[in-house]
Amino acid sequence: MIEAVKLWNNISNVIQKDITNISFQTFIFPIQAGFIDGSCLYLESPNEVTSNLVNSKYMGLITKTAREIDSNIKSVQILLPNELENLRNTLKESKEEKNSVNKKYTFENFVVGNNNRFVYTVALAVAEQPAEVYNPLFIYGGVGLGKTHLLHAIGNFVQEFKPDVKVKYVTAEAFMNDLIKNLQGKEASSAFRNRYRNLDVLMIDDIQFIAGKQATQEEFFHTFNALHELGKQIIITCDRQPNEVEHLEARLSSRFQWGLIADIQSPDIETRIAILKKKAEIAKIEASDEAFTYIAEKFHSNIRELEGALTKIRAFASMNKRKIDLSVAKEALVDAKAKDVDVEASCDRILNIVSSHYGITVSDLKGVKRSRGVSEPRQIAMYLVREILSMPFASIGKTFGGKDHTTVIHAYNKVSSAVQNSPRLATEISDLIKMIDIN
Repeated sequence: MIEAVKLWNNISNVIQKDITNISFQTFIFPIQAGFIDGSCLYLESPNEVTSNLVNSKYMGLITKTAREIDSNIKSVQILLPNELENLRNTLKESKEEKNSVNKKYTFENFVVGNNNRFVYTVALAVAEQPAEVYNPLFIYGGVGLGKTHLLHAIGNFVQEFKPDVKVKYVTAEAFMNDLIKNLQGKEASSAFRNRYRNLDVLMIDDIQFIAGKQATQEEFFHTFNALHELGKQIIITCDRQPNEVEHLEARLSSRFQWGLIADIQSPDIETRIAILKKKAEIAKIEASDEAFTYIAEKFHSNIRELEGALTKIRAFASMNKRKIDLSVAKEALVDAKAKDVDVEASCDRILNIVSSHYGITVSDLKGVKRSRGVSEPRQIAMYLVREILSMPFASIGKTFGGKDHTTVIHAYNKVSSAVQNSPRLATEISDLIKMIDIN
């Protein structure tokens, strides 16, 4: 398909031979090329009078000539300058929304296991019937467990089977940055609000990012209300349950609980092996079953770790011109963080050292006391078990007296953040790791 300006010049040259010069100068010459979208050529008229006259007298000739010059063109429309600009912006936003969904993440390549079967089922139900079931849908779980994959899978499904439905995926951080760019005084611009409030499906990833950010929470609150009142689908992901996100406004937390809350847990070993095999199939990597099992046993916590290990092994095998078997996997991952250790014994060692260091008992660490002298060491112990042993959050919760995995996630994130801001705590954690010295 040729560009709009060239196409309109060619059309004008042909039409000029078929009508009088006065008619051409009066009606055709003032028309300018707009743009081509799909099979339609859009033209710009300087005023409504010219537009009406061209539509009534020459549109048939223009359309016929356009089709003869470019067979891809099926229709021609003449619009006023402001109409053309509004349409251009609308089409641009529609394409941006469609492009916001990553095509590589689908339901077909999402590996279903005991850890995610429920959330997979409800996500598929939402994709099949947006805003008719589970609205809002709130998905939570640790890093790298497939939350983002499910969001894109929903978006891809809706765009394939309901192409007229307007879908947008955005991270909470991108939403905030978009808001900042469109602030006018203390108000968000109408363009920003139209972009988010005229959607049929809004998917926002990592909502915990807006916690504590007042202006962003305020705007998202009104966006949520506007979409929900219009019966539009809202899907949100987070690293923990709504009521466990610190500094998240209560009114937002309350609304997130209007629909369905579903969690993704760390995959069991069978699921981890299945994930590795699926990733290898997509990347066309050949490896032995023993190699897959070794990786799955070594990395427990999330899918990104598995992908990273597989990529490292592939590179190692390629450089050394060897096939990927158990020996290659072991050599490639010899310096990997997760070591072949007795997890249960190592976990006991961590708890004993932490309890001794803080002058409390292991029973205190596994108990329910909430005093600062116990809760902080407990959170530090959870953090160390996760960092050193890469145990799944759910397994750590069981070790600490059967606590929910979201409690462990909260503890891990809290200590991770504190370490970045407190040199004293960073030194303390470092000293504890040296005392533990599992490796």
